[in-house]
Amino acid sequence: MNKICTGVVAAGLLFMANTPGFAQQKSLVNTSNSPYAKLKGVNMSAVKLTNGFWADRFKVCEDEMIPYMWDLYKDPNRAHAFTNFEIAAGLKDGKHTGPPFHDGDFYKLIEALASVYAVNKDPKIDKLIDEVIPVIAKCQREDGYIHTPTMIEERNQAAGAKEFKDRLHFETYNLGHLMTAACVHYRATGKTTLLNIAKKATDYLYNFHEKASPELARNAICPSHYMGVVEMYRTTKDPRYLELSKNLINIRGLVENGTDDNQDRIPFRKQTKAMGHAVRANYLYAGVADVYAETGDTSLISRLNLMWDDVTERKMYITGACGALYDGVSPDGTSYEPTDVQKIHQAYGRDYQLPNHTAHGETCANIGNVLWNWRMLQLTGDARYTDVMELALYNSVLSGISLDGKNFLYTNPLSVSDDLPFQQRWSKDRVGYIALSNCCPPNVVRTVAEIGSYLYNVSDKGLWFNLYGGSELSTTLTDGSKIKLNQMTTYPWDETVSVSLQEAPRKAFSMFFRIPGWCKNAKLTINGKPANVNLTAGQYVELNRKWSRNDKIELTLPMPAMLMESNPLVEETRNQIAVKRGPIVYCLESNDIPKDEKLFDITIPANIAFKPVKTTIENSPITMLEGSAISTGKGGWKNTLYREVSTLQKPVQIRLVPYYAWGNRGHNEMAVWLPLSR
Repeated sequence: MNKICTGVVAAGLLFMANTPGFAQQKSLVNTSNSPYAKLKGVNMSAVKLTNGFWADRFKVCEDEMIPYMWDLYKDPNRAHAFTNFEIAAGLKDGKHTGPPFHDGDFYKLIEALASVYAVNKDPKIDKLIDEVIPVIAKCQREDGYIHTPTMIEERNQAAGAKEFKDRLHFETYNLGHLMTAACVHYRATGKTTLLNIAKKATDYLYNFHEKASPELARNAICPSHYMGVVEMYRTTKDPRYLELSKNLINIRGLVENGTDDNQDRIPFRKQTKAMGHAVRANYLYAGVADVYAETGDTSLISRLNLMWDDVTERKMYITGACGALYDGVSPDGTSYEPTDVQKIHQAYGRDYQLPNHTAHGETCANIGNVLWNWRMLQLTGDARYTDVMELALYNSVLSGISLDGKNFLYTNPLSVSDDLPFQQRWSKDRVGYIALSNCCPPNVVRTVAEIGSYLYNVSDKGLWFNLYGGSELSTTLTDGSKIKLNQMTTYPWDETVSVSLQEAPRKAFSMFFRIPGWCKNAKLTINGKPANVNLTAGQYVELNRKWSRNDKIELTLPMPAMLMESNPLVEETRNQIAVKRGPIVYCLESNDIPKDEKLFDITIPANIAFKPVKTTIENSPITMLEGSAISTGKGGWKNTLYREVSTLQKPVQIRLVPYYAWGNRGHNEMAVWLPLSR
């Protein structure tokens, strides 16, 4: 790598800050100048959530999630995350407490605060962030390295204290989240205080990779830094960072004794299947997509397409969750001809291997699925990526947090039974703090905080509607013309989306509305008259015309409850169904069946008719589904492995709850997949 004077970079930052138009480049993932991205983001402050589903979730994030998580992470006796920075900075004495990736968790929380601040401009949030940044800065070594476990060891003069001595120390993971948080903070506040720390850290990583051996340089457990480095390039325009991002991919193919667990057994450009640790894989794929957006390297996008097909066609849960197995193995020689079978942590597993009771589906893996598909959408404008994003967001991401915003799941099972005769590693009830692995809570909080950034995109042709939610949008198209609109909807509970234009450019432009892949018979009107366009499920429909103020577009997305079945190669769900209405996957909880019935005795008739019923759980509006099912009356199975089929069939009334809302009414048994009776 060729070094570039840091003074030039600093001047570049100053230049950008004073360049006309730069103030507009404040999107969450800034593809505004990415040559191989079709779509561009809108400013984080451009979208105000006004009513409905995501407005409710954002309000809970603002009022409950953020304050709870901030107090937790600053608590020296519980989470200890900020205390680690204070010790590393020399402000307190002590030892590092918590997992080695706790720094990254705190950076994710800062990102969440900055994202909320971008919308509400609450000075109290700005003040909270300003109070911690000087402490983080005081931790950083002169060479830019920052990682509190190592720095506390150095401060305490522990023997063997050294950076990158253990690939499971998660240094680069932490650095990546620092970079991303810094870019978001800069775009939200205009301040460079955190960005300056991140710039020094990125410089350190550049210099480290320039000098380190391939074996040491591949130290990339859970590679959030791939996304972080590219975002730093987009923010600073320092060409070294783009060079580093390309090298991070190349270096993976030069190591000895690589593993599927870390996706580096073979070079990325030779991989044909999604393997190994699902969080690490999804973060890698998202980062590679970022690199492609800047370079157009077709060898990267061809692999990403293979990975995406493999995940969505063979390895993803119906909820959008990824990583089926807490302890798994890499596929036995399917494509890589391994000499041995490797044990894999939080594994994608083999094709169609999707257990329910023991499903891992870590919340971070599911968020990684969103991050990856969001970037694929930016590259292509293809609605299939938005469909996966929406699926994961409404189901396997939100299931990781309670409706009140204060309790969390690490794993997201699709079935919970009190009769399982073994203790599972992770709680199947949400808890306030996940000891030793609290990475998911701040991750889901930042995702909810940033949801407004996912609703809309712009391109050279016009405006794109990705996710639907009550909101006000005030932004500019790529030619600088202004557009303002109001979107009114209670989606996903109701089928109508209404958009009213408040300000529009004088010349013709297009608006692109996504017709979800699950939707049949969509309808669209402009000012009350049917639009003469084809509405194809799983595609964006383009409406091109000269628009005027007060024009109204109404999109109707019929969402009857549907019975879903799986590929018969998924052994665990053969002859079973799941219920889906719109983007929402439903489940059955034991408190929604008669008290004398067993949840696992319930079967679903093929001709069942579900009735939507509006209610609230934990002050959150919910639509449940009521219907008449059948109980087989099998009763208990204690000490019984097999027995004759029961012929008893008794009608029972059941209610299904959205999967993301399960477990919010006390401890319950639960199942997404239920036996089908024909």
